Amino acid sequence: MMRKTIEQIANIIKVENNIEAFKERMVYGVAIDSRKAVAGQLFVPFKGENTDGHQYVKQALEQGAGAALWQKDRPNPPADLPVLVVEDTLKALQQLAKAYREELDVKVIGITGSNGKTTTKDMTASLLSLKFKVQKTEGNFNNHIGLPLTILSLDQETEAAVIEMGMSSKGEIDLLTKIASPDIAIITNIGESHLQDLGSREAIAEAKLEIINGLAADGILIYHGDEPLLQEALQETEVQTKTFGFTESNDLYPINIDTLQDGSRFKINGAPGTEFFLPIIGRHNVLNAMAAMLAAREMGIDFEAMKTGLSSVELTKMRMEMIDGIKGTKLINDAYNASPTSMKAAIELAERMPGFQRKILVLGDMLELGLDEELFHYQVGQTVSGEAIDYLFTIGRLGQFIAAGAKNSLGEDRIFAFNDKQELIDKLESLLESGDLVVVKASRGVRLEEVIEVLEKK
Repeated sequence: MMRKTIEQIANIIKVENNIEAFKERMVYGVAIDSRKAVAGQLFVPFKGENTDGHQYVKQALEQGAGAALWQKDRPNPPADLPVLVVEDTLKALQQLAKAYREELDVKVIGITGSNGKTTTKDMTASLLSLKFKVQKTEGNFNNHIGLPLTILSLDQETEAAVIEMGMSSKGEIDLLTKIASPDIAIITNIGESHLQDLGSREAIAEAKLEIINGLAADGILIYHGDEPLLQEALQETEVQTKTFGFTESNDLYPINIDTLQDGSRFKINGAPGTEFFLPIIGRHNVLNAMAAMLAAREMGIDFEAMKTGLSSVELTKMRMEMIDGIKGTKLINDAYNASPTSMKAAIELAERMPGFQRKILVLGDMLELGLDEELFHYQVGQTVSGEAIDYLFTIGRLGQFIAAGAKNSLGEDRIFAFNDKQELIDKLESLLESGDLVVVKASRGVRLEEVIEVLEKK
């Protein structure tokens, strides 16, 4: 983590008060939650909608924080305490992170995309750990606050940092990439998330491509080559690129994929004699794996060695988790988030999954899709195969459009649409039999993991 004296910090960010009495004090790392501040850290308060972190500055210092920032438009900074008054605490945090990144001798792999960012991050970190000391974004620390905190938490001995970059509007990736200065950038795909804010997939692609704005001069962009929007936008770029995808036009593509209950087995064109096992279900996750493999290859790791890294990867919770359920069932928890692209991938996964007596989908609202949200839900329902899927349960107002779209293939007697989650759980629980597979997916705001919590075998 960052280790600096208060004077060194003041030389990076513009400090507007006299820190002479504390300038030699050493600060170790950064905290934004006074309840978690540990001895020696720099506490950074923010003014939020519901609370103002400045009211906890004195408490953080009394609990052992080494120093604290203070935004100058907030009144009454504590006297005689190691407080650094700045114009804007968020911008100061970002400036500090950028400066620390520039000091470190570390390769940064930046990852963005509409879907699969976290999964690709986990896979990339697992592969790079075969050769390097690696740190990665923890949890969902991928925004204008979380990314600087991730950078400032990097050990000076870290050789590779895998950094996730999230966004909801134009310009956010531009900010993040200029802080992280990636040596390798990955765009997993372009989906429909954030259509409500950006208006079109073209605008989403443009926003994701901002990641190259901070890319090192000799850096490389790895992207989903089957996406026409990315191909078109990058036709005249001078940025070095590598592509992955299902088609043979890509630099890396699968020769074959076998879908298993506990993951996927696949081969690639780059090493046709080597078979890889990925302990993560879903063909779409093979795409994420290939993005990670291209990044690892750029870092000098050969494909044969990657067999070990892929076979031992561990994912962040609620992303294609296979769980033992009640009554001898299996549950797939993919309730962290949802878009039409990822929802269709979950449906395809259920349809292809071998070895189950019956297959049941539990799908909820997909949020932030803008004016065409009802159409997107209806179209997702249309992709459900009546031959491969036995029952469809939906939850929420928009979920009813998924149910409507599926009626032609499933018929009304195999579709159950609910607005009440407990009613859905009761009906589903009464229907379950040994050997059933239940796939659960919705946007995070639906909290569909609550269905999993009830049906999970305790």
